[in-house]
Amino acid sequence: MTPAFPRRRATLFCCLSLALVASTAHAADTDDRVTLRLGAMNVDAQGELRGSTVFEGNDLAFSEDFDFGSKEWVPRVDGVFRMGERQRLIFDYFQYDKSQRATLSEDLSYDDVTIPAGSFAKGEVEFQLASLMYDFAVVETERSSLGLQLGAEWAKLKGSVYAEAGEDSYRDSRSETGYAPVVGVRFTTRPSDKWLLNLQGQYLDAGWGDFGDYDGSITRANALVEYRFTEKFGAFVGYDWFKLDVEQAGSDGLLGLDQRFKGPVAGVTLAFRASNRQQLSF
Repeated sequence: MTPAFPRRRATLFCCLSLALVASTAHAADTDDRVTLRLGAMNVDAQGELRGSTVFEGNDLAFSEDFDFGSKEWVPRVDGVFRMGERQRLIFDYFQYDKSQRATLSEDLSYDDVTIPAGSFAKGEVEFQLASLMYDFAVVETERSSLGLQLGAEWAKLKGSVYAEAGEDSYRDSRSETGYAPVVGVRFTTRPSDKWLLNLQGQYLDAGWGDFGDYDGSITRANALVEYRFTEKFGAFVGYDWFKLDVEQAGSDGLLGLDQRFKGPVAGVTLAFRASNRQQLSF
């Protein structure tokens, strides 16, 4: 006859196992399956244009800082699709479009050339960056997660200039598009059920992908703090920083651009959670 104590212990073990399974199912039920953040970034853009060449046997080089005047609000979107307890797909999109115009208030003369008052030059720059990354959490706890990322990034840089001086005018436009693998790291922590802190950084080398005859890199870092009013709706604030450092070498010299975008971000969060029938089981 089986002793009573082992039988009670077996019963207790079964009850405990069922409780753990139920607890796990409940935790999966409260995990976000899809998170979408829609917001804007107040961008401060600063850049440096540099170049070098050889003219009549002499090495010539220049470097000039420039900016685009006032800050600009631009759209910012990112999303997270959680495929499993440790696996995520992360999407980011950023766009910057700014123009600047300078007009002469009086005549400008140089030797026998005079540029009349009212002459102007207008420049415009457009930068777009989109990435899709696979994120694997090497550390995943109830409150914190540390993920390593690998994915692809697409970038487009377009610049144009238009100038008028009296009866003469000049117009030019250049556009470059490319894509390359990107690596990154992410840290997420939830101090409480309503608060979230997310830190992220990515790096791309133009030599890894298809950016034509351009060399350089794209670096990005961002941080955001999010508050959930409900399980499905929240708001966030944070800070984003991008650095585009590229150069192009040709038969007549080298031309480089160091462009930086930085500023605060703010927006709303929309979340969709997995049901009991769609548990995160990977």
